[in-house]
Amino acid sequence: MSNNKKKANKNFFKSPFFIFIIASLIATFILNSLLSFATAPLEKEIYYSDFINMIKNDEISSVTISSDKIIIKTKESVEAEQKFNEAVNGVTGFDDILEISKNFEFFQKKDIVLYTGYLNDGDLIKILTEHNIKFSRPVSESNFLFDIFLTILPFLIMYLFLALIMRKMSKKIGGGGGFMSVGQSNAKIYLENKTGVTFNDVAGQEEAKESLDEIVDFLHHPTKYTVIGAKQPKGALLVGPPGTGKTLLAKAVAGEANVPFFSLSGSDFVEMFVGVGASRVRDLFKQAAAKAPCIIFIDEIDAIGKSRDSQLGGNDEREQTLNQLLAEMDGFDSSKGVVILAATNRPEILDKALLRPGRFDRRIIVEKPDLKGREEILKVHIKNVKISDTVDLHEIALATSGAVGADLANMVNEAALRAVRLKRTEVMQEDLMEAVEIIIAGKEKKDRILSEREKKLVAYHEVGHALAAAKQKNTDPVQKITIVPRTMGALGYTMQMPEEEKYLMSKDEILSDLTVLLAGRAAEEVVFDTKTTGAANDIERATNLARAMISQYGMSDEFGMTSLESIENKYLDGRSVSNCSEETRTKLDNVVISTIKESYENAKNILTENIESLHKIAEYLLEKETITGKEFMSILNGVDDNVSEEEE
Repeated sequence: MSNNKKKANKNFFKSPFFIFIIASLIATFILNSLLSFATAPLEKEIYYSDFINMIKNDEISSVTISSDKIIIKTKESVEAEQKFNEAVNGVTGFDDILEISKNFEFFQKKDIVLYTGYLNDGDLIKILTEHNIKFSRPVSESNFLFDIFLTILPFLIMYLFLALIMRKMSKKIGGGGGFMSVGQSNAKIYLENKTGVTFNDVAGQEEAKESLDEIVDFLHHPTKYTVIGAKQPKGALLVGPPGTGKTLLAKAVAGEANVPFFSLSGSDFVEMFVGVGASRVRDLFKQAAAKAPCIIFIDEIDAIGKSRDSQLGGNDEREQTLNQLLAEMDGFDSSKGVVILAATNRPEILDKALLRPGRFDRRIIVEKPDLKGREEILKVHIKNVKISDTVDLHEIALATSGAVGADLANMVNEAALRAVRLKRTEVMQEDLMEAVEIIIAGKEKKDRILSEREKKLVAYHEVGHALAAAKQKNTDPVQKITIVPRTMGALGYTMQMPEEEKYLMSKDEILSDLTVLLAGRAAEEVVFDTKTTGAANDIERATNLARAMISQYGMSDEFGMTSLESIENKYLDGRSVSNCSEETRTKLDNVVISTIKESYENAKNILTENIESLHKIAEYLLEKETITGKEFMSILNGVDDNVSEEEE
């Protein structure tokens, strides 16, 4: 027998399904025994001579003659059984139950079975016939093997059914071995360039590519590193927000490396049965050692690498899997050429033992791309798209500040779809700009009809934003104003585009942004003396920005350079967590409210001073519904020039 067959047999006898079947058989046998004991009649043995005397005294109703004994049924037991059946028939009241209980001892006689040993008595049949006693012999004896087969058959059918289901699931997942391969690793193996992705397909992450390219080079040419005494890094952790290209980078490594590349997700290790994940980790590293040099990539490693703690509700299976992973990463020899890559967007929850040098030696940050990076990413994604010569990718990159690679890929695809809808053969600049707006605010909702009053409110609201941006320093210029509703809930919006990429914000810039955000509500109050729900998102953003300015950036006179809040999950939702007492938090709330009020008053002052421009631009916007930044500035400058001439 081969080693694989021996291993399969060994796994079979250790499998939870085999244990389940054995346990079920034992439980069934015990249950049947207990039921047989509980329901069996009370047997009493008598002498054969007493049996003959009972026949002569007409005390016997019938006998059953088997191969080794004679079972006797007396007339008294038959009578008792008849009375019992009559007594219990139609019993409904409590008094009837008491009456039956009085005769309980008599009714017990119906369950007493007498028997005696069978003797080769040639006169027995004659005596039974003379006294009119019924006699018979069992047709067949019980077959023990047949009973066992009937007991096992249901479990055998269930086992075969589960085996068929698990085998089909295994094929769908892409694993091998079927039903008994539950403890084996189901990593996908990529060889050479089968992923179809190389470093040329990854843009905007030059530092990350440089670190990974060094690892690939180490695998290909280890000698030039070992000569100087350098050791190969055991592992590298890719960290960054969703959509920045962590998995794409790993696939690019697979494309660049001419070595086996094992790719799987952290959730692939976690199963219902405790110990299966640890078994899969062992099997994965065993396969990797056999194919070294190679690369192992674990995506979303936080699924198994979450920090261990002593809190209630811990996951034994996950912790066992993590412990096995830690042991394997410590145990393998990096000189053999096994490198581990992992990706996560939640590094703060990973176990400290997993992050220490010697396991993951490098932390590669895959951040949101900057202006140059976004432009390079756009170039990668438009390679297979027909575009017009007038397309300016630099302008698109400026308009997509904060977008990640996945967002930019989606924008290019949306632009191509729009060009097809408009029956064009190439993508224009307007298609790309419209795609940017679709990703930010959604598609135009043409079926939403606003009343004249609501439309006017929205127009003044949006012009209020634009006017506050134009009349202040340290603000981005207005690119577009529209009052066409969008599918994401916006009834209109004002789009600003930075003139250059900025990495820092001053206090003056933050205060100017607060004024711009609150200028929409200010326009409603200045012109219509009312307040609407349209400013809800503006107020939320302004409050968050003001709180961050005071609690995180140290820009308030009241608290100075004190950190009152910190950020958790900064690569995901960026939720802030308080670091101060309840009393200090109350003071913080008061300062935030005061800052918002000051910015709101400043916005109202700007609009009041430029009320003529506000009316002029709002009327034009109501007529056109959408105006560009150039049109906005042209009207604003024209009004300002007229005002200056009148003053002169």
